[in-house]
Amino acid sequence: MMEILRLIFVVVLGTMASSVLTSLEIPILKHKQFQQFIREEGPQSHLSKAGTPTMGGIAIFAALLLMTFIGGSVNTDSLIMLVVTLLFGLLGFLDDYIKVAKKHNLGLRAWQKLVLQILIAVGLAVYMAKFSGYGTDVWIPFIDRYVDFGWMYIPFVAFVVVAMANAVNLTDGLDGLSSGVTALVAFFFAIVGMEFGHDAPMIFCCALTGACLGFLVFNRYPAKLFMGDTGSMALGGALASAAIIMKVEFLLPVAGLVYVMEALSVIIQVVYFKCTGGKRFFRMAPLHHHFEMGGMKEKGVVAMFWLIALVCCVIAYVIMNL
Repeated sequence: MMEILRLIFVVVLGTMASSVLTSLEIPILKHKQFQQFIREEGPQSHLSKAGTPTMGGIAIFAALLLMTFIGGSVNTDSLIMLVVTLLFGLLGFLDDYIKVAKKHNLGLRAWQKLVLQILIAVGLAVYMAKFSGYGTDVWIPFIDRYVDFGWMYIPFVAFVVVAMANAVNLTDGLDGLSSGVTALVAFFFAIVGMEFGHDAPMIFCCALTGACLGFLVFNRYPAKLFMGDTGSMALGGALASAAIIMKVEFLLPVAGLVYVMEALSVIIQVVYFKCTGGKRFFRMAPLHHHFEMGGMKEKGVVAMFWLIALVCCVIAYVIMNL
């Protein structure tokens, strides 16, 4: 019971801290004219969002950092998760800053982002394999057993981190979508941390939940602030690093199925477009735009994806306890 109360305390206080920090950040971003530039090939209804402040991920990370320390149990694992989150946030910030400076929606080149992501991910993988004391074991659901991945561990972890960072980034396309989904997934992993006895990741994920919920106060439709790549990249790195430290990487695609669907929709769209000489499999990708283009209201699409995320977290919890 005490652990549950501790979880709730960190989430509630984190929500309050994030909300206050976000409210303070908005006028600063407006003053600096850090505004979102909407891509012309996107839904026409989104053009009205041009000029909305971006880089809201700064407040998310600040709240996450604050609550990780206030929540207690700060150790090497906490610092590693924070460093990975910060590095991905800085990468996203650089991307956002270039967009703002050039006044269009193109930041870093795709290969530049990928190389930097891989470097961060490999750094985490090497740390886990060689220096953390956790080794190269990974927990496998259904059989409830740890399997040693050996030399495959480093590329496996690197793939998990890079895939999550990009999948969360692709999910950040509607008001409140990524922040709401991530709040649910992060709270699920907080429960995983509690049940697996990983105190630091548990507090970290609770802090992440609160940071997302506080941001959601201003990010819900109609959004007063966007998290930008600064936020979405950081959130992907945070979730991936927490799951990796707890050795539950295979629960990520289950609880985070929304991220998987969003990423796969883009891959399918690109491959199908090239193979058919210009035809589209979806009306528009990522997947949330497909439903928008089909006539669903933005708030309806977001609510549907939140519900899917909640159901997926429940399924992941059942799988975890089989």
